Amino acid sequence: MAASHETVLLHEAVDALVGSPAGLYVDGTFGRGGHSREILRRLDNQGRLFACDKDEEAERDAEELLAGDDRFSFARGSFAALPAFLEERGLGAVDGILLDLGVSSPQLDQAERGFSFQQDGPLDMRMDRSRGESAADWIAAAPEQEIIDVLREYGEERYARRIAAAIVKARSEKPLTRTAQLASIVSEAHPRWEKHKHPATRSFQAIRIRVNRELDDLAELLSLALSVLAVGGRLVVISFHSLEDRLVKRHLRDMSRGPQLPRDLPVRDVDVGVPMRLLGKAVRASDQEVAANPRSRSAIMRCAEKIA
Repeated sequence: MAASHETVLLHEAVDALVGSPAGLYVDGTFGRGGHSREILRRLDNQGRLFACDKDEEAERDAEELLAGDDRFSFARGSFAALPAFLEERGLGAVDGILLDLGVSSPQLDQAERGFSFQQDGPLDMRMDRSRGESAADWIAAAPEQEIIDVLREYGEERYARRIAAAIVKARSEKPLTRTAQLASIVSEAHPRWEKHKHPATRSFQAIRIRVNRELDDLAELLSLALSVLAVGGRLVVISFHSLEDRLVKRHLRDMSRGPQLPRDLPVRDVDVGVPMRLLGKAVRASDQEVAANPRSRSAIMRCAEKIA
């Protein structure tokens, strides 16, 4: 079994997702199975759950934790491939999609995965280690301007130019293959350390997002969600940093607004073709959850329902 992982916003997310115990639901980020297990607890014998994840350890946990439950099916891969996964399994429109974005605690805690700047390990960062280029591969080949752009766009790193220059200089002298190497280079190049934040935090986030195409996959899922959701189906997304949340917030806002008409016109959302409606305000972890699981502090959950 993989290292322990505290599921964030467990009950809040499943409460928002599951409207019918006989429905068909998707957990697009199975992880260690916390949300999936709770969803299955809410379903009756007619209910179905499909889950997917890029991580090979998630696949092993899915087999171990949910073997024998014929209401459950799993595929290894990105949630961006959801339509193909559903078609392959003969599954129709779904009643809810849940995404719990970001990196799980076990991934961060295992030095060999290469996600952590606090432990030395191979500079990998791939959620699916069977495909794609590792962080070390990308850093070895990326032009300096591309490194600058990635650090700025995906890490919101104000010192991207200085850090990129330091990376390029260091790689010209010696291959960068370890997380400790990269963390040290970034830390030395960073002129201002933020209180309570490691100077490599933003750079590691940016490179991880680039290696795993995280925002590309999220944008793809958001664009196709309407095509796989049944009317009344819900999209529930838990984000952990501002880049993800801005993308989700903007998309759900646009889907729930429709054409901008004068306020005094006597029309309803359904009259003007608004495809979704927001379900309440954004939800954050309670003080009690944050005290028990500090990782939940940055979590923010947004929900919407397909209405047309």
